[in-house]
Amino acid sequence: MNERFENYFSNVYKDRWPAIWQALQQPVKHEMRKSAFYIDGQTEFYKMDPASIMVARALRVQSDDLVLDMCAAPGGKSLILAEGLKQTGQLISNEISKDRRERLMRVFQDYIPKDQRQNVFVKGLDGNQYGLQMPETFDKVLCDVPCSGERHLIENAKEFKAWTEKRSRNLAIRQYSLLSSGWLACKPGGRMVYSTCSISPLENDEIIKKLNKRREIEILREIDLKDNSFIEQTEYGYQILPDTGNFGPMYFAVILKV
Repeated sequence: MNERFENYFSNVYKDRWPAIWQALQQPVKHEMRKSAFYIDGQTEFYKMDPASIMVARALRVQSDDLVLDMCAAPGGKSLILAEGLKQTGQLISNEISKDRRERLMRVFQDYIPKDQRQNVFVKGLDGNQYGLQMPETFDKVLCDVPCSGERHLIENAKEFKAWTEKRSRNLAIRQYSLLSSGWLACKPGGRMVYSTCSISPLENDEIIKKLNKRREIEILREIDLKDNSFIEQTEYGYQILPDTGNFGPMYFAVILKV
């Protein structure tokens, strides 16, 4: 155990931390989700964490929307966004990493028939460029940003040993920058979802708190918690912690650009 990690998250989650820590070490519970694009010759099911499905659906993509998925790999959320367009809108699935972008393109090739891919575009920009190059362009923006990803972090002994609160704070600087770019790229009245697979408040509510102070936004509260007992409401968004159903972890906030 990294003592810095233990002390930080014990302070955040108090008596609940031992259960969360144990759950983080267990395999995540996945769902085999059937692709709405399925026809003979395409792959039928995509393996996803139900927490990731909730995030993609929270964007509420509709036909005719122009949608940006800013950090799109590996591609499961982008598939759900593409399904919502019903072939009448457009989706830009962006991934700056060449290797991850190639994986993203393979997912689209495997799951979306060629004649239905004409409204899905894979790009490789730094996400910060969208706010500068395409201001007030998109109806819907998903910012599923790079994060500490503690469930994966603890599987890598070297990275886990190197964890510090400062590293999380440094990541938060980039996360806020990407979210700000998404806000700039979103049309007034447009809808945004910010998400991470981190359990650190520094990378979650603190990012939305900062945006709320500096930009014109409205925090939307639309998730029915009675029907989704594994989702918990936070000050600015929602959190799915692994000790409640072995999903996630996942944090997301739903934002309206005013």
